[in-house]
Amino acid sequence: MISLGELTFTRRAWLPAAPHPLYDLVSDVSMIGTWSPTAVAAEYDEGAGPRPGAWFSGRNQRGERTWRSRSQVETAEPGAEFSFVVGGLAGGIVRWRWTFTADGPGTVVAQHWQVLRLDPVLGATREELLTLREVMAASAESTLLALCRWVSEQAA
Repeated sequence: MISLGELTFTRRAWLPAAPHPLYDLVSDVSMIGTWSPTAVAAEYDEGAGPRPGAWFSGRNQRGERTWRSRSQVETAEPGAEFSFVVGGLAGGIVRWRWTFTADGPGTVVAQHWQVLRLDPVLGATREELLTLREVMAASAESTLLALCRWVSEQAA
């Protein structure tokens, strides 16, 4: 068996921008497809936005597999933290959390991933779950690097 404590990670990158504009980019979920290799598109429900309790839909792809998801915003603290739970706050399966910490002329952006409860959609075996964690960690690293490149290009 696997413990939920094994199904978590954090990846960090320093970006050449202040925390608030980076928060604005990340909390605008429609932008995620610009940087993420897995999250192809996302959009808030009509009238919703980056505030606790708001819902959004996402479209994801890994290899030939595509799927849709529904997520609910958990934390929306401009310039500091943005988090959401895939499946919703009541009974969701995965939390994604972004934090923004000023560091000199830029910001350390951290992307956290945490499985909240086991679900067959995540994998049926310990090996499948650990592989998912590694795939998601690689995706988070790629997302942070792409975000850094994008921010640098916009500033140029």
